[in-house]
Amino acid sequence: MRFDRAYTAAPQCTPSRISIFAGRSPVRLGVTRFAQPPRGDVRFFTDVLRENGYWVGLDGRHQHLDGRAREAAHIDETLKAEGMQNLASRFDHFVRRASTRGDNLIQVPQRIAAALDKVPAQKPFFLYFGFNQPNRRFGDDHGGIDPDKLTLPADWLDLPEVRVDYARYLDEVRDLDRGFDMIMKLLDARKIAENTLVIFMGDNGEALLRGKGTLHDRGTHVPLLVRWPAKIKAGTESDALISGIDLGATILAAAGLEVSKETDGKSFLPLLLGEEFTGRKHVFAERGWHWGPITRTDGLDLSRSITTQRHCYIYNALPGRSYTPVDMPQKDAWLAIQSAHQKGQLSPLHERLYFQNPRPIVELYDLEKDPLEVQNLAGRDSHKQIEQQLRIELEKWMIREHDYLPLPTHALQNEQ
Repeated sequence: MRFDRAYTAAPQCTPSRISIFAGRSPVRLGVTRFAQPPRGDVRFFTDVLRENGYWVGLDGRHQHLDGRAREAAHIDETLKAEGMQNLASRFDHFVRRASTRGDNLIQVPQRIAAALDKVPAQKPFFLYFGFNQPNRRFGDDHGGIDPDKLTLPADWLDLPEVRVDYARYLDEVRDLDRGFDMIMKLLDARKIAENTLVIFMGDNGEALLRGKGTLHDRGTHVPLLVRWPAKIKAGTESDALISGIDLGATILAAAGLEVSKETDGKSFLPLLLGEEFTGRKHVFAERGWHWGPITRTDGLDLSRSITTQRHCYIYNALPGRSYTPVDMPQKDAWLAIQSAHQKGQLSPLHERLYFQNPRPIVELYDLEKDPLEVQNLAGRDSHKQIEQQLRIELEKWMIREHDYLPLPTHALQNEQ
């Protein structure tokens, strides 16, 4: 089953991954800071599986779930002393760092096989495997993809460097597809594909312009595919709103286990099985510190969002800084855009999208009419009611999550 409206709880990998495993938002877990693990007593859905007889494994790209692999000594010491750096003891198979880039890609099936060989006979298993692709850093090559033949979204600048960057990204996606195909063929070869629930999901949006690191749709909207031949009808699709925090609850329900009261996730197993299902009306996301300088938005941005089937409302608590793309401030594509800006070569639209300062405190977009989110509807009389409704729902969520940011209502007091 393909899900067309799946979202993560954060537009960066680490807080998003932690929220997937814990079934709670990064705000409630206190993990909005990059590479900040949750408290040692926070349970993951994998803990519940293991307690109920499952073999559980963790391999591939998952770093930072319990802190960065290489940190200052006092940081590592504190994480261990507080019981936060404990993943090795919570999994039956644990590989802290392993790359899938370059020649490592063809080793993926061997690594999966080596993990599955450790599973005792007749014991159910759960294995998480993360790919590096298409996370930056991209390769220098773009595998025969012609940058000049690509169609760019209208919110991007049509520059040679942007085209090459996009071609490199697409080559990464192609490698990811190859790697995933190898895993599926391995399951077939072992004759376990029929009754194995396979979930393929991104942990943040595209690492491209106005994507990863932002709360725009391109930053939190991710692919989600679920395959379970014994239970799920092939070729089905859904536009239900799904949050990354829902995965753990769904996996536990599929295993016949009670969903923990500690999670805020909502199982979508009934939807997978073709049964009656009442989905979410909203999904929420947060943005905090990413790896980088706190003086730029690629390093630090404080924002929250609520997304419905039709609209996206974004609250920017640090409006006084212009946009800088995450993971690419020194890449050729962004340097070329900055150069065009300095030379006065940008259109009014691109000048506003990339260099507006201050940014609006509130952004509101109609995703049906404006999927690229270029027309901010906040403050318009025609959308006053929906803006107020979404602000209220976001503030209720922020209060429930014990969010440390001022509420939009309070932040907007001097704007009235």
